Amino acid sequence: MSTATVGRSPTLTMQSLSPTTFPDDLAALMPRYDGFLLDQWGVLHDGIRPYPGAVAALEMLRRASKRVIILSNSGRRGAENAAQLAKFGFARDLYDEVVSAGDDARDALAARDEPFHRALGRRCLLLAREGEAHLAQGLGLDLVDDVALADFILLMTMDPPRQSVAGWMSLLEAASARRLPMVCANPDMHRASPDGGLQEAPGLVARAYEQLGGIVRYHGKPESRIYRTCLAKLGLDRSRVVAIGDSLAHDIAGAQGAGIDSVFIGGGIHRGEIVWDGASMDPASCLALFARAGRSPTYALPLLG
Repeated sequence: MSTATVGRSPTLTMQSLSPTTFPDDLAALMPRYDGFLLDQWGVLHDGIRPYPGAVAALEMLRRASKRVIILSNSGRRGAENAAQLAKFGFARDLYDEVVSAGDDARDALAARDEPFHRALGRRCLLLAREGEAHLAQGLGLDLVDDVALADFILLMTMDPPRQSVAGWMSLLEAASARRLPMVCANPDMHRASPDGGLQEAPGLVARAYEQLGGIVRYHGKPESRIYRTCLAKLGLDRSRVVAIGDSLAHDIAGAQGAGIDSVFIGGGIHRGEIVWDGASMDPASCLALFARAGRSPTYALPLLG
């Protein structure tokens, strides 16, 4: 396994960070792990097309009989994400299943076995893309369109730029005035767009609501609940599991909180914060980014494949 390891630098770190290893490729990590938790957006695809080598990387994992779960902060159902992945060329037999933040939130709302969810009423104001009211079905909820009638807000999906933080601000202000709790089923604040830029994501709406004084319960990465679900499905010791993602605040922080190793993919939402030499990342710029974020992934790769 050919790797380059860059150690801690006192000029870069604000807290004690472990060294990050920069492997040659994903294949170098395969002998070390049996289970792989793969982020979707920013690692496998950009919302329009798969990233170069991503399909081949999953094919390689499956040939080696590795367990693969797509762990996504999408507010959509796992089955809907699987259908989208198929359109990008990721055949269903390339992974075991999709575990989504949306399903995590729906499971919690259906079970009502945690104090926060148990205290919620049944009248729900849903924030989602047009035509996605089905995401709140089967939970015993009464969907309302008026903040004045709602017991809580369920934030599932977002269609930027048609839907935006600014566009929802008056609704959020009215909800905050009524002290309505919010369930956020996608904590991502941004997602990588096909043009290389960033688009708003539901987590940014939830953060804006918190700034107004609203109370938010997040589902998905980096929250611990979804990692417990994934580890139970894998049935592996966490020392044999690695999480791969492009977000330091969600993928890397979540993996660290769950006590599992992580791989940072530089070609996703942090691409513009890294110095590049063609397709290669500059390790020093990566370490500076990690230090600013207070996160230290176990490994770093430019892309999955």
